[in-house]
Amino acid sequence: MSLSSINPVTASQTPQVKYEEKMQEAADKLEAAFLAEMLKSAGFGQTPETFGGGSGEDQFSSFLVQAQAEKMVEAGGIGLSEQIFNALMEKSHGSS
Repeated sequence: MSLSSINPVTASQTPQVKYEEKMQEAADKLEAAFLAEMLKSAGFGQTPETFGGGSGEDQFSSFLVQAQAEKMVEAGGIGLSEQIFNALMEKSHGSS
């Protein structure tokens, strides 16, 4: 392996890229949590009165709501994740 094959710009960007990935992941998780709360407020995942699944369904419905919210974020979400990410990056660049 020769030293000429190592790109110094790429090597120096690696920590920044990892930091941005962590910030994006945090923003996605926050958007998913927000969407899960909105889905709960809208009644998604509530057991219907007739032919409901009982207490077992009630206990696991929160997992369904969270999974649905995560899928919504994966599909593009509502744009909240992008706004959070931009705010986090702006804050981190301002404090450096």
